[in-house]
Amino acid sequence: MPGSATLRWLIAASTLACLRAGNTYAQPSPKVQERISAAIKAVQANSTDIDYTAFVNPFIGTDNEGDVCPGASVPFGMVKFSTDFTGYAPAGYIVDPTQKIRGISPLHDSGTGSSLGTYGNFEIMPLLCPGGFDTCQTTLLARERFRKNSTDDAYPGYFSQTMDNEIKMEATSTRRAGLERFTFPKGSKPYFVLDLANDLPASFAGGSMDIDPDRGRITLGGHWGSSFGPVSYHYQAFACYDLLDNGKQKLSEYGVWTGDTYGLDAKGLGQTHLNLSQNLFGGVPYQSGALFSYDGQPEQVTIRVGVSFVSTDQACANAESEVGTTTFEGIVNASKALWNEKLSKIEIDVANTPELVTEMLYSSLYRASLTPNNATLETQGAFANTTSFYFDSLYCSWDTFRTFYPLMTLHSPVEFAQIVDNYIDGWRKNGWMPECRANNLPGWTQGGSSGDNIVSQFAVNYHNEASELGIDLHELYAALKTDGEVNPPEWNTEGRQVNVYKKYGYVPFAVLDTGSTGRQTREGSRTLEYAFEDFGIRQVAQLLGNADDLVTYTNRSYWYRNVWDPSVHSDGFKGFMQKRYSNGTFFYTDPVHCSPKDSNQTRECSLQADNTNGFYESSSWEYSWYAPHDMAYLIKLMGGNETFISRLDHFFDAGYYLSGNEPSFQTPIGYHYANQPARSVDRVRDVVLTNFNATPAGLPGNDDQAAMATLLSFHLLGLYPVPSSTHYLIVSPFVPKYTIHNSYLNVSTTVTVQNYDPKSVNYPIPNGVSAYVKSVTINGKPAASRCYVDFYDTFRAGGDIVLELTDDKNGANDCGGPVPESLSTGGFAKAR
Repeated sequence: MPGSATLRWLIAASTLACLRAGNTYAQPSPKVQERISAAIKAVQANSTDIDYTAFVNPFIGTDNEGDVCPGASVPFGMVKFSTDFTGYAPAGYIVDPTQKIRGISPLHDSGTGSSLGTYGNFEIMPLLCPGGFDTCQTTLLARERFRKNSTDDAYPGYFSQTMDNEIKMEATSTRRAGLERFTFPKGSKPYFVLDLANDLPASFAGGSMDIDPDRGRITLGGHWGSSFGPVSYHYQAFACYDLLDNGKQKLSEYGVWTGDTYGLDAKGLGQTHLNLSQNLFGGVPYQSGALFSYDGQPEQVTIRVGVSFVSTDQACANAESEVGTTTFEGIVNASKALWNEKLSKIEIDVANTPELVTEMLYSSLYRASLTPNNATLETQGAFANTTSFYFDSLYCSWDTFRTFYPLMTLHSPVEFAQIVDNYIDGWRKNGWMPECRANNLPGWTQGGSSGDNIVSQFAVNYHNEASELGIDLHELYAALKTDGEVNPPEWNTEGRQVNVYKKYGYVPFAVLDTGSTGRQTREGSRTLEYAFEDFGIRQVAQLLGNADDLVTYTNRSYWYRNVWDPSVHSDGFKGFMQKRYSNGTFFYTDPVHCSPKDSNQTRECSLQADNTNGFYESSSWEYSWYAPHDMAYLIKLMGGNETFISRLDHFFDAGYYLSGNEPSFQTPIGYHYANQPARSVDRVRDVVLTNFNATPAGLPGNDDQAAMATLLSFHLLGLYPVPSSTHYLIVSPFVPKYTIHNSYLNVSTTVTVQNYDPKSVNYPIPNGVSAYVKSVTINGKPAASRCYVDFYDTFRAGGDIVLELTDDKNGANDCGGPVPESLSTGGFAKAR
């Protein structure tokens, strides 16, 4: 009988097979899977001229609170056209068939954890109004409609959905604009309601709208609130809707409307202007917008949309320059071309790879270039008219530094440099690098200044090209030093509480802080994160030859040890991370608290003021593994290799591991540091096969701006990064061969897996099946270790890496050389 993990994948495969057979499921359309399966089979027959977008399933993660947006977008696009639904739908779209469509809008984020939702501005909803203009149902509650079962469709650059009244909505996009196309039942008069005030979190704070009937243009804009930050902050956004399709369509009626949920439902035929302030009483804002129809009974209506964070004029200019008179199909094809360029940076042997692996990998790589949102030239507030690149929706640096940017390191240094420029510019403009900017506003910090590990990741891997890529390393280091040394007056949204951290060597619980303000929680996890952020600063200090800072930040990176309480016991194991008073005594927290095994399901574990656990979204059982730069000493604290391995096994087997939580990301590969890499292979197979699949519920929770997508990508490729370093741990690929292209460096690196067996994509791995790494050669020479490689020797230099697999688990269960490096045992001794 197959193991439980394998059984789950068999169930997923069975579900996909049912979809392909035409069984009725709510969403998405069965043709999504049929198209992907056909594309994979076509490549198996003829592997030339591959369309990588055909392998992508944008609906993975749209259920199970994955919060993925399947809407039409280009790589890092500012717009993502998707429908907005009632219920819990932070990204606008969800598959839940019990929820109703509110409209389709151009602004969304993907994979965010904001329970209120984010963006959803400028919703437009097609209507059937047989009784004419005054009978149209314009308010959200009145106009909501169910979708037609099994009609939702999407692929990179395209999104569509059909409602139960047979109106079909389609969208395609450029970076800041796009086209919406609506197909109506034959013989009906097309009506549309366009929102000024509505957004997903109901945060409207005033705005205006104008209708120009002669030009067939509606311009609108206003202010809205943050989805993951202080409610007192507001951002501005604008849109331009061109209604005439370059003269092929003609308006009939037009006017304005306003309404609420208590009986207000007013319409003004022929009126062309709205100017609304914020409702100071609070509560749900009044709903307002435009209502218009078309002459005749056209079955298809195309509307051009441009958006901007600067002005309505710029929104219109974006639509004119990026879309112009290009057809819907033309924009789709242009978007697909951009996606193919991005997805083809990692080429696998599709013909010999299990179909689910192909689909999951390219769907993950797709989401890994969906965000953050490139809003360059669309800046406001302190960033208005900046000459730097500007990216929004950094959800959040704490989520993304672990896997998102190390994956970008392998193939996209140009985009990586643009985002690093964005982080440095945050320091220039605000005094500290951004942590979780959302909706163009500062968002909440979670672990400190995790942007430090992002920019240091870039610096240690691309310092030779930094200047050519537009990055001044000395300026980058100045930004790092500010984060590490200068206490912001308010560290809830940027920077760290470094004053008390530097004084005590840890972040104390219940400490008097007379110099700054911030939520006094998460002292244990903040100490651990601050220490690893100091490791990032240390790495750049070493790179730049700053000897004094190298000593300082090396020592500070060891401060994770200061919250290790050796007296705490749990499940027979001794020693756990704990928060600590300023007098040095520990505040005991049961390591089980805030874990999946916590019997108190109402315990606060996040940013709430009453989170007394000491850790962020996590337990001490989970965070006690967190010292990525110094695992050798952590093993020593836990009692040596044998106890460490036993404890790590228990962590997984007892149910403390959280696959969807970032502090758990590295733990499946922790066995490498105890010189037992074969155990990591088994554990990663278990993690992937138990928690991921190719269905809408195929993510173990929130995608976290593709943190989950990039984690899965690394697992499937048989790698795992050590952030702020040049090291990648070797596990065991789920594919027989892949090539990573770095077009900027003009190099390609091919990883060939000798003795690959598709039956190894199972848990437990069947006896006699090769899955464990017996040897590693790099360009024909044996690698120093079969547990890790250096970026400079491999993906930077290009060439060939050969992984020879064996079914001899015991024989492969050591590194055959050095274990991955740790700082306290002489690792990371020099910059490459």
